[in-house]
Amino acid sequence: MITSPRLEKITAANLDAALAVQVRPDQAHLVSPVVHSLAEAYVYPGVAWPRLIMDGERIVGFLMAFFDIDFRNDGTDHRSGLWRLNIVAGEQGRGYGRYAVQQVAAEIRRRGGTRLTTTWHPGPDGPEAFYLGLGFRPTGETSGDQTVGELDLN
Repeated sequence: MITSPRLEKITAANLDAALAVQVRPDQAHLVSPVVHSLAEAYVYPGVAWPRLIMDGERIVGFLMAFFDIDFRNDGTDHRSGLWRLNIVAGEQGRGYGRYAVQQVAAEIRRRGGTRLTTTWHPGPDGPEAFYLGLGFRPTGETSGDQTVGELDLN
């Protein structure tokens, strides 16, 4: 059960702990590791928003949001949303994923956005049920081999 969740910036002091965040082994093919996300955050500093998910002093996960990405690469469709969500293997099923999505939604609203976009790997071992349960709806698009879903924030 969540007791005192918060998001925390990645710093030199917590970098090694952030890099140690790992999902269950059977989920590793579904989400990039934190090191990959932090490399992307370095390359896209104005877009990427990496954060640790903390419960008290415990790191329970990692998220990375994105803001104002040109989704179609043609200047016609700018979106914000959840880029990565890695909940520590032993901390899953306790509400931390829901908390993370709520925090990203709040940040998008704070920045004036009205929808939260994310992607997920389809299939029985993927997180589709989690996202659908939060109210995301598939858009009919794909991004690579992933389903694109959106959550209306109005």
